[in-house]
Amino acid sequence: MNATALRAGFQRGLIELRQSFTTVQDLWGYFFPTVVFLVVMTLMKGSVIPGTTFSRGSMTLPSLIGASVGFNAMMSTMQQLTVEREDGTLLRAKALPNGMSGYLIGKIVMVSGMTLVGIALLIVPGLFMFDGLEIDAMTWVTLAWVLVLGLVATLPIGAVFGSLFENPRTMGVIMLPVMALVGTSGIFYPIGELPSWIQGIAQVFPLYWLGLGMRSAFLPDSMVAVEIGQSWRTWETLGVLGAWAVAGLVLAPIVLRRMARRESGSTVAARREKALQRMPG
Repeated sequence: MNATALRAGFQRGLIELRQSFTTVQDLWGYFFPTVVFLVVMTLMKGSVIPGTTFSRGSMTLPSLIGASVGFNAMMSTMQQLTVEREDGTLLRAKALPNGMSGYLIGKIVMVSGMTLVGIALLIVPGLFMFDGLEIDAMTWVTLAWVLVLGLVATLPIGAVFGSLFENPRTMGVIMLPVMALVGTSGIFYPIGELPSWIQGIAQVFPLYWLGLGMRSAFLPDSMVAVEIGQSWRTWETLGVLGAWAVAGLVLAPIVLRRMARRESGSTVAARREKALQRMPG
């Protein structure tokens, strides 16, 4: 990848990110989930984690920050690729010199920016609304490396799935399993409360480790008692997220290249024709 493609992709991503701040649909996507999460966590304030006096709402905040990183990176990347594959944007990028490289860099910048905005909207009010969180210099250090590694681990997953599905209407196929994974990854309650076989499945995927990493950043050391092995498992978090990052960075370019080679004017026209046929007359 040359410097021109890198610079063009970065600029493209920033432009698309700025445009998202002026689009009603995108603004709704930023604020509505945040409001829902804050309301749900507020309702959980009166409940405590079993065996402790710590509020379930306070414990859920860092878990949701981690889950938001993984969920937004995967689903937003997937959605962007499928939508722009169907409307011909990706085909136009393919026709330009270094167009695909610039296009992908732009998507990485845009989705990363959207994810950062989303978690900022959770963190800023959350720190004032929920008690018991411990904030110091290491909080921000841990937040930074978990965030960066989490994005690198999950963005390629979204790119792979976005390459496999031809239109955004098929996203429901992957949405339900992802939502089930969120529900079983210790985001809303300690994973130790779940059956051991579910714990094992959850620990294979990045969402659990993102939530654990964020809890290690924001929660007091006493709360490690409710985690698996009574440990924040920092090295394991680094290892699992790192493994997903390496696998994604190897697999995603292969899948994307194959997908790009199949794109042509006739395939885009065929998708548009199918979309028109599904529209009510």
